[in-house]
Amino acid sequence: MSSAQPLLKVRGVETFYGKIQALKGIDMDIYEGEIVTIIGANGAGKSTLMMTVCGTPQARNGDVEYAGENITYKPTFEIMRTGIAQSPEGRRIFPRMTVLENLMMGAMVTDGSTYEEDLARVFKLFPRLKERQGQRGGTLSGGEQQMLAIARALMSRPRLLLLDEPSLGLAPIIVKQIFDAIKELNERDGLTVFLVEQNAYHALKLAHRGYVMVNGVITMSGTGSELLAREDVKAAYLEGGAH
Repeated sequence: MSSAQPLLKVRGVETFYGKIQALKGIDMDIYEGEIVTIIGANGAGKSTLMMTVCGTPQARNGDVEYAGENITYKPTFEIMRTGIAQSPEGRRIFPRMTVLENLMMGAMVTDGSTYEEDLARVFKLFPRLKERQGQRGGTLSGGEQQMLAIARALMSRPRLLLLDEPSLGLAPIIVKQIFDAIKELNERDGLTVFLVEQNAYHALKLAHRGYVMVNGVITMSGTGSELLAREDVKAAYLEGGAH
């Protein structure tokens, strides 16, 4: 796999919020067809890395390449048209719009020719959304809103799906449904997934490869199973997390 060019290639990326440096020279590769996760404590810089890939904030130093093209300084709306879709932290759906209207918003970057097919696909993946399609997004449960956020991202037919904390604040049964859906998308459709997740156990079980981030620096990398087996990773991130 590593002989090919990475689909997403991050090199020497430094990102700042004002004078505060959030990312300190990040190197990361994601290859086509992989699920790659970044784990780490709150405030480690995981979400900042994902947002930097999307162009907000932009990296002050270093490069972000997607499908062989440098996207470091492209505006976010252009990056989102290249085949990258994001389901951001906090389930940012349109609360006053119905489920169906939210999904239509996700499809706006496509030419519309596959809309019915894509809609059928996300309804099959998340049957609850089909039942709730006429309901306003803001009246859904937290788990349903997370499903909607992911489904809306999928409606843009991404080649690379960015998921920021998809399990945050959700009941274990819903977390399992969401992780099962991510696995199915990857195995069935070959979708490449970049996952930022605080639930390290679930993330590493799912991912082909993982990176550990501490204070804006990547301190460790390996396959999901290698990282799961490491005593230092268990002690820092997995105590009480394996459920």
